Amino acid sequence: MAAMIRKYREEDEEAVKEIFTLGMSEHVPSSFVHLLKQPLTQMVLMCVFCALLTSSKSFLLPILAVTLLMAGARHFVGYMFSSYIEASLRKDLNHIQQTYLEQKDSCFWVAEIEGRVVGTVACLPAENVSGCLELKRMSVHRTHRGMGIAKALCRTVADFTRDRGYPAVVLYTSIVQTDAQRLYEHMGYSKIREFVIPELVAKITNFSLVEYRLDLQQDGKSD
Repeated sequence: MAAMIRKYREEDEEAVKEIFTLGMSEHVPSSFVHLLKQPLTQMVLMCVFCALLTSSKSFLLPILAVTLLMAGARHFVGYMFSSYIEASLRKDLNHIQQTYLEQKDSCFWVAEIEGRVVGTVACLPAENVSGCLELKRMSVHRTHRGMGIAKALCRTVADFTRDRGYPAVVLYTSIVQTDAQRLYEHMGYSKIREFVIPELVAKITNFSLVEYRLDLQQDGKSD
């Protein structure tokens, strides 16, 4: 069944927050794997293991210590995502009406199937790229993926951007969101750059964002 794309209404608030929270939480495992692959992480784990093995003359203690360090790292990744979710709720998802629907050249849409909100997307003037709109808050509930909903939401933002005379849509996604990257590239977005988030923790863990851009023609088609 095809989803209906419509503007956000106040009664959608809890469903929107749930979809966003669940969608972001799905990236905790892949982010943890990304952390384990970093040379600094591997060096720390190896140094701890070797130091304890040398001092204790036993494999049990270093194995236990490394296991506890990995468990702590997994908890830390979960904490960082929880903090990001809370910050996003405070920044705009607790105030969707004011942030998107009452501002110029901004909007928030939901995808609805049989009365249930199953996807979200928004856009607003880009802060870091002059003269473009930025696609934000793209998420589809995992039970309704593979149905073309994300593509329909992408097209909605592109049409909205073109109708308002903007030349392009930009967006940012994380290095671990590989499914999202494939979607955007399939929809015609070009990868502009990859950069590490300026926060100290992101620099230490080499956690990067990817910037994408979709250039629009004004004849009703996208490049």
